[in-house]
Amino acid sequence: MAKLTLTKGQDGKLCGLDAKGQRAYDKFIKALKQLGYGDTLGFSFFLPRDPASHRAYFRKLQILLERTEAFNDLDKLRAWLLLGAGYCDYVPGAQGLVAVPMSMAFDAMDQSEFAELNRKVDEFLYTDHAQSILWPQLNQQQRWNCITSFLEDLRR
Repeated sequence: MAKLTLTKGQDGKLCGLDAKGQRAYDKFIKALKQLGYGDTLGFSFFLPRDPASHRAYFRKLQILLERTEAFNDLDKLRAWLLLGAGYCDYVPGAQGLVAVPMSMAFDAMDQSEFAELNRKVDEFLYTDHAQSILWPQLNQQQRWNCITSFLEDLRR
């Protein structure tokens, strides 16, 4: 199966994102033009993730990592947040089902799915459970203030 990433050129027309993409797009256009009555052509598409929102998400994780002592590794924090947001698969483990975070790769989720994941991560961060893991030495009101301050600082 061919993979094709398109962009809109300065002339306002669709084109491949790079030389390889342009060759794939040319093949697609040729196939469309050769399509006869009753012939079929199948394809699927998704809107790639916005790189700026991807960078903002990882900036959020990095700042959170700096504001908690519960994690000292960004990958572990990211995995914990994915599990907390419910973005995981369950696989058999030695003692029953084990949650495994799903991939966040660019080709694994489009922009709308990524935005929904980001929303669910924020929702998880507002739970008492998440806050008690991130700041166990603080009382509930102090933890709430920490997460509120953290998320408001990100929006500025």
